[in-house]
Parts: sequence; C-alpha cells; structure tokens
Amino acid sequence: MTAPTVFALTFASAVLPTPSVSVPPTSLPPEKFPISITEPRIASSPLSSTVSVRPEVEIQPEFSSEVAPLVSAPRSGGQLYLQRLSALKIGKLYTRLPSDSFREIWQNSSVQPTYEQWRKLLALEAKAVSRRNGDRQLSILLGDSLSLWFPGDRLPQSQIWLNQGISGDTTWNILARLPDIANTRPDQIYVMAGVNDLKMGASDAEIIWNMQRILKQLRAMHPRTKVIVESILPTRTPRIPSDRIIHINQQLQELARQEGATYLDLFAQFADHDGQILSEYTTDGIHLTAQGYATWQTVFQDSDTRVAAAPVLAN
Repeated sequence: MTAPTVFALTFASAVLPTPSVSVPPTSLPPEKFPISITEPRIASSPLSSTVSVRPEVEIQPEFSSEVAPLVSAPRSGGQLYLQRLSALKIGKLYTRLPSDSFREIWQNSSVQPTYEQWRKLLALEAKAVSRRNGDRQLSILLGDSLSLWFPGDRLPQSQIWLNQGISGDTTWNILARLPDIANTRPDQIYVMAGVNDLKMGASDAEIIWNMQRILKQLRAMHPRTKVIVESILPTRTPRIPSDRIIHINQQLQELARQEGATYLDLFAQFADHDGQILSEYTTDGIHLTAQGYATWQTVFQDSDTRVAAAPVLAN
C-alpha cells in the first residue's frame, strides 16, 4: 500500500467533533484508500426527505431506528452513519474495523441523516474503494436496509466488503444509484431488492423488469464480475403475502439464469412451514435479529464454492 492521502473532511462541530480517535487493532490490517473527499454535511436534527420510489410516486424513506446488531455496535441509522463517516475520515472502510470503532463519536448521537446524505456517503465510500491498491478481492452488498445492517464482522475478512445498502430502497432507487459503483472494479456483487417495492404496491412484473435492468447494467459496467441475485426474504406482515414472494423468487431464479448471474436462495433458510420468516430471525416482521444475520452468514459461507465456480458470461 502507498501512503494514504490525508482526507479533506470538514465536520460540523455540533454533530461530529474532531477528537483524537483511537482505532483498536484488527486481525487483518485494514486497507487505506488514498482519496481526497468532501464530507456530506449532516443536519444536527432530523430532516424529512422524500425518496423517488416509482415514477411519480414519493414516500418517506423507512429508516430503521432500532436494530439488533452485536453489543457495542451502532443501533440507529444516525450512529452507523457517523461511524462510517469517521472511518472514511482516516482512509478506511468501517467493514474492516471492529464493530465498536469510534464509539465516543457516535454513541450519544440522535441525528437522522436524510436519504441524500446516505447516498452521498455511500458514493464516497465507493469512490475511495475505486482508488485502492493491492489485489485483495472486493465484494459489494447492494440493496436496502437488510443489506445495510449486515454486521461487518460477519462478512468474510479474506476480502474487502463495500456495503451499498440504504434503508427504504426499492429497485427504482437501486437503478438510480448504479453509476455510483461504476469504477469500483468488484469481483462479486450481491443484489437483494424487492421487499420495499412490495410494500409500496409495485406489481410482480415491475419488480422483475427493474431487476432485469439492474442485472443488465451491472453486466455492462462490470463484465468480469460475478453477480449474485439473492432471493427476497420471507416476512411476517399481511401486506406482503408469502405466495407473492415465492412467485417473485421463482422468477428471479430464472432471470438470474438468463442474465448469467448466480441465484442464492435465502428464503428457504429463513421460512417456517407457513412461508413466513422464523420469529427468532426478525425484530419486526421484516428486519433481522443477530440470529438472522448469523444464518445469512452461514448461507454466504456455504455458497462460496458454488459462486466461485460459476462462470462469468461477458457481453
């Protein structure tokens, strides 16, 4: 690694002070990404922000205010945002640091970043990764809050992980964000999307059509990258019937085959005999507990060989 460039970040003093931060050592030395960036300024109080979910449809983004991560890890979107911003300030990704890194900065925070602030932060992380040196593999998690809250220390540490999940994101939003990862040179991209589309009233055909566009654009941007389509997880909400999720997942499996991607079935590992998510895996019927993420981690590990062996169908 070359010596990192000092990050040019100006933090709002009322929200993100600049004390000396001590980062505990990790088993693998975290990569430093030499890039000069400008901080996405964060509001000191909650701000409303609308997210374009479908053409001519606007909703308030769903930000999970409470999740079930590991002890001493951020528990709110604002806390996670500050942790990631603090890591970026010293030229590192939060996924390569201990889960309680920068605790003195985020632990008492109650701020709520807007959707646009989240998107800018993720774009900055992607930009930093695009300047990386070395040959360590890069994997990207692309999706909504389920991907956003995947604990970094449950991701295989043999590679770099770039988390590009945003709470409330739909397939429309993900399509709009794809240019942000155009220069990242990933080895693998894991895509999970659709549950928020279902909550907003999208049709099955609309979800599949957008997923096809996502896969085609990813292939065009990254022809040598292995793309893994993850199934939509089961839920425990009457707003999203299990039979619809099953039907869409069947179409996603066929779509992945047609587009030269790999399909990863998570549904079967999370569903009970009624097709609903197992109660011990969820906090609210959609979002996951620590046990839920542990199961997801197991599926990742079990699928490594199959994904590695999958051919890459270049254009």
